[in-house]
Amino acid sequence: MCVYAVFFSPTGTSKKGAQAIAAVLSPDYKSIDITKFDSLPEEITFEKDDIAVFGAPVYSGRIYKGAAERLAKIKGNGSKCIITVTYGNRAFDDALLELSDIVSSNGFVPVAAAALVAQHTYGKIQLGRPDENDLKEDTAFAENVKAKLENGQCEKISVPGNRPYRSGGKGGSFRPFTYACCIKCGLCVQNCPEGAIADDCITISDKCISCFRCIRNCPMGAKHVNTPEYISFAEDFTKKLSKRIENKYFY
Repeated sequence: MCVYAVFFSPTGTSKKGAQAIAAVLSPDYKSIDITKFDSLPEEITFEKDDIAVFGAPVYSGRIYKGAAERLAKIKGNGSKCIITVTYGNRAFDDALLELSDIVSSNGFVPVAAAALVAQHTYGKIQLGRPDENDLKEDTAFAENVKAKLENGQCEKISVPGNRPYRSGGKGGSFRPFTYACCIKCGLCVQNCPEGAIADDCITISDKCISCFRCIRNCPMGAKHVNTPEYISFAEDFTKKLSKRIENKYFY
């Protein structure tokens, strides 16, 4: 049996949750990062006894369509899995159900699920989350799921959501800009989830999904969205989503 953490995680929050859970199931778990558009071979097939922990962020109440396309290349064989979505304190809407449907159609059996609160891409919402408390909760959840599996309880679970799914799953409309301090190291080009940044490190195409990975990871702090439009939006959004909400677990 092998345990895998499989995640689409532009800013690292979905990765943290998936890996924290996978580590409880097996300290020797393996990671499969599907964040980059060219990150996967044609197809990966799991064995029946393998266990996968899937992690993906919520995009307007849905799974990002690019993540869904990459997940289609990962096949199970009646393999058990835990599904997780991360969201920035508004709602996860139909994303958890959609992820369950995606992995089920690929041959996996979701035996547990979690909707995990994380720092939102925009504004200053739930800064630092998942925090130490969140990761402790993830660990406790994983220990309960591990006990469930060891007891032979492997039934597919039901998760919240509606079909047809709500509209969503697309990227945002804010495009990063670049300050003159850019040294053209190419880090943003190499790690963009959609290959939206040209080799000059400045030109950004319409493939950009506004994940702000380039902003978070730029070693020079050269990438930004410091425009009046974004600043106004982010301030309003931060006020609307200021109340802390907690993670939700299903098993």
